[in-house]
Amino acid sequence: MSRVVLVVVAVPLAVLAALRLRPSLDAAWEHHPAHFWLVLAAAAIATGLGYSVFAAARSRRDARLALVALAFVASAGFLGLHALATPGVLLGRNAGFELATPVGLLLASAFVAASALELGPVVSVRLVRASRWLLAGVGAVLAAWAAVSLAEVPPLDSPIEAESLDGWQLGLGIPGVALFGLAALGYARLYRRRGERFVLVVVAGFLLLADAMLVVAWAENWRVSWWWWHLLMLASFALIALAAHREWHEERFSALYLERTLAGVRDASVMFADLQGFTTFSERTPPVEVGTMLNAYFERLVPLVESHGGDVHQLIGDAVMAVFNKEGDTPEHALLAARAALEFQRRAGAIADEHPDWPRFRVGVNSGEVLAGVVGAGTGHRKHGLVGDTVNLAARLEGQAMAGQVVVGAGTYERLPPGALVERLPPLQLKGKADPVEAYVLHGLREEER
Repeated sequence: MSRVVLVVVAVPLAVLAALRLRPSLDAAWEHHPAHFWLVLAAAAIATGLGYSVFAAARSRRDARLALVALAFVASAGFLGLHALATPGVLLGRNAGFELATPVGLLLASAFVAASALELGPVVSVRLVRASRWLLAGVGAVLAAWAAVSLAEVPPLDSPIEAESLDGWQLGLGIPGVALFGLAALGYARLYRRRGERFVLVVVAGFLLLADAMLVVAWAENWRVSWWWWHLLMLASFALIALAAHREWHEERFSALYLERTLAGVRDASVMFADLQGFTTFSERTPPVEVGTMLNAYFERLVPLVESHGGDVHQLIGDAVMAVFNKEGDTPEHALLAARAALEFQRRAGAIADEHPDWPRFRVGVNSGEVLAGVVGAGTGHRKHGLVGDTVNLAARLEGQAMAGQVVVGAGTYERLPPGALVERLPPLQLKGKADPVEAYVLHGLREEER
């Protein structure tokens, strides 16, 4: 770990020192198209990273990923503005666009420094909920900087002289380097805890960006030293993107997850639903028609579950698995799961009425502690799963339901408001359970609770 950090920090700065001490090495090469495409390539890679990480952050509701995604987006956006300032390509020289790169990196450094913290559950949930607004905020800052730059409002009213440009870049670079350094330190600690190669690559990437902010303050325009910091930025984003590409696709960024995302115990409700008689139906029906039937169900039922606050964890053949309160911020999860299950059966029944030969769903719901986290990390084939007796029992209860029924476990029934319309079943002897299980057929909820 220490060797990697030393190399990443020392080599770029040693190259800069050599170029400054031997001016003959710091040759001039002014090639506008090369600059435009180099910067645009770095911006494109950062954009791709930002999109991928933000999608993972929203999917896993992970605040650390959300902050990292915002850092990539900020870097990409301001890099794009800098590309526009390439002389003779599009807009030409513009003070604000020339300074855009260090401004974007400073903003990115603040996000990654915050992401290095192990955020608590309350802060994490709030941050994920606000992530779209934060993304819009980054876009607003980017648009405002572009507008001010194009309007040539003082102090960005004319091309900046080299001395003033260096002063701006140094003023932006010092806090940026400090924040990237703090981020690298935080992720280095994460690497020591987890030993994940991808975390080490991220540390290297952040340090390369810190190097770039240092180099840009002392490089001379259109000389080798000036091209050097552009290459450092491109190398940083390309290195992280390549490492992410080599990770297992289902949980590509799991090495960066917060601890509570990686493995956290939740009090949750789990719903299983599958089609009774699906195997028989599949045996006598062409595969295309089976697919049509499943799509007809899922296209209407999956959004329904999500609208009731459930996370559709997976679809397996004809089965739906959903979890309520996966993030630990929905105390009324049992009621939400019960409502979703009843509405699921009502909507599924309406679809089946239009197709009398189609099989019908049975549903099971159970509530209690589950472990939500990444499984299979040691194999490289990672998946964010739900494990625990609560999950297993929900699946068993679904198997006890008749077509059109919702069967709930005692853990769910006890959390429902008074007046739930249920029919108590005889104690169930279920596979894998030493003692009989208490369960209920749920017929409805009190009208005022709806």
